[in-house]
Amino acid sequence: MPYNEKLADKIRTALAGTENLTEKKMFGGIAFMVNDKMCIGVDKDDIMLRCEKEETDELLKMKGARVFDLSGGRPMKGWLLVGQEGTKSKKDFDWWLNKAIEGNKNAPTPK
Repeated sequence: MPYNEKLADKIRTALAGTENLTEKKMFGGIAFMVNDKMCIGVDKDDIMLRCEKEETDELLKMKGARVFDLSGGRPMKGWLLVGQEGTKSKKDFDWWLNKAIEGNKNAPTPK
């Protein structure tokens, strides 16, 4: 299943004007990179986002949030998938978008 283009456009619009923003196809979806670091993206109908590692377990308790695990059994702290039920309202979508931006700011810069 390809990634949700409408959701990608929603993120693209919300991030318009962000400095050092690029888009990159990855994981069968699309990622929005800020300062060469993946910030947020779309995987099928879900948002995939970076968050603070120490917040991962607490954020997983929120509506629509679940583990982001590409390796099949070794989920990475600091990454989440958020389904449509967690981003239905503009308020919820904006909250997750801001969480991704915060997580991106503190993430190490790739070498």
